[in-house]
Amino acid sequence: MNRFLEQRVGFAMLSLAALAVVAPILLVIGAIVVRGIGAINWEFLTAVPRSGMKAGGIFPAIVGTLVLILGTSLAAIPIGVGGAIYLSEYARDTWLTRAIRLAIVNLAGIPSVVYGLFGLGLFVLFLQFGTSIVAGSLTLAIMTLPVIISTAEEALRAVPTEFRTVSASLGGTRWQGIRRVVLPQALPGIITGVILGLLRAAGETAPILFTVAAFFLPRLPQSAFDQTMALPYHLYVISTQVPGMPPQIQYGTALVLLALVLSLNVIATMIRSSFRRRRQW
Repeated sequence: MNRFLEQRVGFAMLSLAALAVVAPILLVIGAIVVRGIGAINWEFLTAVPRSGMKAGGIFPAIVGTLVLILGTSLAAIPIGVGGAIYLSEYARDTWLTRAIRLAIVNLAGIPSVVYGLFGLGLFVLFLQFGTSIVAGSLTLAIMTLPVIISTAEEALRAVPTEFRTVSASLGGTRWQGIRRVVLPQALPGIITGVILGLLRAAGETAPILFTVAAFFLPRLPQSAFDQTMALPYHLYVISTQVPGMPPQIQYGTALVLLALVLSLNVIATMIRSSFRRRRQW
């Protein structure tokens, strides 16, 4: 009887812990939805800002955020997955590879403002890309690489060794085994790492503050070397730098950013689930 009582107490404590984690998140989301839903209309989503950003819409900021996510993906995913493949499948277990893995883990904990200053010094000033989409995307890509590499490497290592052995026994080269056997089986975990990295990049303000974000630019970028507005920085500006800004616009912008991030998460999760159903172990 005591064992059943202990089990119930344990489940109750775990449930309370889960509720303590989930409840604040739901309260924050609920507050944003209630206060911001009134600002959401067709003009708000498709028009450019006007009257000192107190009227109009946030279309340039939405497009700028999507462009930065796309640029970050193009730069970070090939390098991150390629680095994970090398560390997992080719690199020997030496002091150098252990030092590289330790450095990757440490890089994941560096504050985003440090990445912003690094991007300012390297891409904006040294390489003379200027304050541009290229500089911002590359800075965000460097920031997301540690997460992508770490999770992708763990996903590759989780694939049973028997898959590699069978591929080699059938006469396939190591690369053929990786490309046709290991990678398809590890894709769900790799996609998880990509999701985590890109969602962090989508909501960051400090890196784009130094490298790409414009305070007020009511037009779409014309090239990769133009500045652009972005939702995280735009939300910061209208919340702290513009006096008399209607709170409804602030919460509406936050709601759009939240919806964008959640939508990308749902789409990526559906893709990950599709690959997971095909997994053979």
